[in-house]
Amino acid sequence: MTARLIFPLLLGFIGAAILIALGVWQMQRLDWKQGILAEIDAQISGPAIALPVDPDPEADRYAPVELTGTIGRPEIPVLVSVKRVGPGYRLIVPFETEGRRILLDQGFIPLEAKDAARATGEVTIRGNLHWPDEIDSYTPENDLDANIWFSRDVETLAAALGTEPVLVIAATQTDPSVTPLPVDSSAIPNDHLNYAVTWFSLAAVWLGMTAFLVSRIRRTTIRG
Repeated sequence: MTARLIFPLLLGFIGAAILIALGVWQMQRLDWKQGILAEIDAQISGPAIALPVDPDPEADRYAPVELTGTIGRPEIPVLVSVKRVGPGYRLIVPFETEGRRILLDQGFIPLEAKDAARATGEVTIRGNLHWPDEIDSYTPENDLDANIWFSRDVETLAAALGTEPVLVIAATQTDPSVTPLPVDSSAIPNDHLNYAVTWFSLAAVWLGMTAFLVSRIRRTTIRG
């Protein structure tokens, strides 16, 4: 009987060990990712700096800035959905500051407010530099005739509005009818805990199946 049990026991323990190791690795990745997110959060909420002369999409991502300038037109509405609110638009506008013309993400408006009048003129804003990565194979083409956009691609927006390829996400309100959607780390994927739970669950199932197989082999041997 012992000889018949060696292979299923080995298979069971080796398989479970591999699955548990994968779960432990995901927990290590979770610790690493939480550290990265903590660094990003600290950078987002840090002291504001002047707008860099030549911002770098990697080194200056999430950098906090404070700017005084003039909100311009036209607006580009980017279709989004906000949790517990529903669909609406992010308003992207040109912003002129200290002789430069950049992009400003003012924040969120509901669908029905797309064509409403909004204030222009000089404001002081606090926000964060960002280069969102929102385009994949499922992203629809922008509907230029209806002026509805589906992503905040900085290069494309800059070309459309005649600005530098620099986007500031407003953290302070620039218009009473627009709700700021500040940059935060919540949109950065962190699924390592879910992956770890999956691997540990599979290990438990694997051991359960091994125990069931061993039990059947033992019963069959005894009856034989």
